[in-house]
Amino acid sequence: MSARRTALALVLAAAALALTGCAPTVSLDPAADANNPGCAEISVRLPDSVADKDRRQTDAQATGAWGDPAAVLLRCGVPPIGPTTKPCVDVSGVDWVLMSDPAAKQVVYQTFGRTPATEVVIDHVSGASDAAVLPEFASAISSIKQTQKCLSTLDTTLTPPTPTPSPTPTR
Repeated sequence: MSARRTALALVLAAAALALTGCAPTVSLDPAADANNPGCAEISVRLPDSVADKDRRQTDAQATGAWGDPAAVLLRCGVPPIGPTTKPCVDVSGVDWVLMSDPAAKQVVYQTFGRTPATEVVIDHVSGASDAAVLPEFASAISSIKQTQKCLSTLDTTLTPPTPTPSPTPTR
């Protein structure tokens, strides 16, 4: 009987040790439109790792987290933004608008021209870089049809106004 108790104690101790090595669930708030079917399309396509950081469990619908501590967070279903003067960059066919100060410790990007819109928060303190993170989401985000494209001043042309002819003076 004591051999059985010893074996059970070893199994319980091993299970407890295994559980303490797991990263806890990341607590996030779902976005307003997280139940949009497009968010389900994105969620099933999210990568297992981003910028060499493993994916973690989250407690909110249409969200994702990578790294321990979390270095990259994703929320699908945020309100789409309209035309903006904020910086916009095309990364692997996805337009991302920089919503925060680029020098901040955490930067926020949001997709442009896709509904539902998706937000990604990158913690620069963790060593994650925008260039390593944003391309990882191209496949998932591209499952949502793009209806608008970011434009820069180089994409537009200014046509000088046509001069109005002066009336001919009569004599």
